[in-house]
Amino acid sequence: MLRPPINRAMLVLDRGFFQKDIQISAARVHDVRHISRVRSECVKSRDVLPMRAIAPVRLDPTDASCQRRCLLLRPEIKYDDNSSWGETVARLSTAGDISLFPYNLHLGYEHWSALEILQAILPEDLQDEIPAGFHHVGHIAHFNLRDRYLAYKSVIGQVAIDKNSTIKTVVNKTDTLDSDNEFRVLETELIAGEPKYRVEVREQNCTFQFDFSKVFWNSKQGFEHERLVDKFQPGEAVCDAMAGVGPFAIPAAKKGVFVWANDLNPHCFEGLNDSIRLNKVSNFARAFNEDGHRFISSATQKLMSTKYDARVPIKTRRTDAARRSIKPSDHHLIVTQPKTFSHYVMNLPATAMDFLPDFIGLFAGHEQLFAPHTSLKLPMIHCYCFETKADESDDDFVGARMAILRRVSAKLKHPFTNDTPDLEIRDVRDVAPKKHDFCMSLRLPAAVAFAIP
Repeated sequence: MLRPPINRAMLVLDRGFFQKDIQISAARVHDVRHISRVRSECVKSRDVLPMRAIAPVRLDPTDASCQRRCLLLRPEIKYDDNSSWGETVARLSTAGDISLFPYNLHLGYEHWSALEILQAILPEDLQDEIPAGFHHVGHIAHFNLRDRYLAYKSVIGQVAIDKNSTIKTVVNKTDTLDSDNEFRVLETELIAGEPKYRVEVREQNCTFQFDFSKVFWNSKQGFEHERLVDKFQPGEAVCDAMAGVGPFAIPAAKKGVFVWANDLNPHCFEGLNDSIRLNKVSNFARAFNEDGHRFISSATQKLMSTKYDARVPIKTRRTDAARRSIKPSDHHLIVTQPKTFSHYVMNLPATAMDFLPDFIGLFAGHEQLFAPHTSLKLPMIHCYCFETKADESDDDFVGARMAILRRVSAKLKHPFTNDTPDLEIRDVRDVAPKKHDFCMSLRLPAAVAFAIP
């Protein structure tokens, strides 16, 4: 009764088609002072009309003074059949608080959700996986439509704009991210709205501005970004070899971590610099535009020979006494940049494993910097990678994890097992029914770090 009218031949959105008049019952509240109590009781008993887009309290259409209010009731309640009323409605009626009468309710396109509209448009054989959800990146809605929905992509996109006030542009993914995609940029097509791809995104209290058509951003990985950044401690140094526009680098720098962030994509490099400026973290973050293989080695060597102190403002109470007792130079804390990275991040799942051989012999000749000569541990490597299920019964991805261990062992020419200390393989997200994105974290073994290449 409350669902929109159906038109399964609609390939161009016709909003005017979605109009409907339904006859329901309403409860006239005799004393306007009691409207809040009556509504609360009827909501609790679930007797109110269950439509979010419809305000249940209306003017009483029979009251010429426009003072009295009425409450719209669920369709099952009939004004002329008290056996359908339920305990709460019956009690309020007996007490003289309300009286029921017929009400004509007009419903239009604006009253139904995106899912309800699409259910009324898409054919019966497309009802099982209706694409009402999408990735939200600033003002852009990013869909990944299956082939069978492509004939309706324009309608799907327009409904997304209509039903989400912040969405102005809707795109659909047209290709996969594989190893041939040098800059890991999503191939998309505009299916509705304006061709405006410059977006602003907030994550971890940081602001990012970038051109979505030229860089990679996954709005569903916010939790993963935060999880890894939580592992970085203020005063440490982090090498982010495939940084994108900085979802790891900028929040880390904001908490006082020295970050050397690199990306081969010049548009990401531009976005990194914009993010550093917008978030005012230039004292802790540096952006680079180099090949990742070279950067891992060059950044490691350059950090060892670079002397740098970050000046961190100290928040003080601005009383008259404070102004007199604190000199201008005392308003900053000096934090010295370390000579080695504590973490290396490689978030390029399709090919990051290919960069692991660059760590073989990375610290050869610098053994004295690490334990047992000092208290400093060798760095952690956080490498993202794709892996598939071995079979349908592998619900815990045991086979996939073993495959990752074999690949890592081969790349670093060193054996790794589930019992290796400081090693973790974390399932980040699913990218296909049998394909997942994993984060493999391990501490670089001394046998690898100090090997002679």
